[in-house]
Amino acid sequence: MNTSDRLLTVEETAERLGTGVRFVRRLIAERRIRYVKMGKPVRIPESVLAEYIEAHTVASRRDMRSRYRRAA
Repeated sequence: MNTSDRLLTVEETAERLGTGVRFVRRLIAERRIRYVKMGKPVRIPESVLAEYIEAHTVASRRDMRSRYRRAA
């Protein structure tokens, strides 16, 4: 996490992920995503959201195959 990161609300995070607020709150409750607790409000740093997306991105078959091809 970077100190210059913008802190997103749960609603903003849900919008960026294309999901509902309930899903983001479940990620927080299950501690599957890092967050900042500021009293009662919860905020998610932009860098944490980017890390979460990167960690859960699945490579396509084409990308996987190109790694294992033999040189001609």
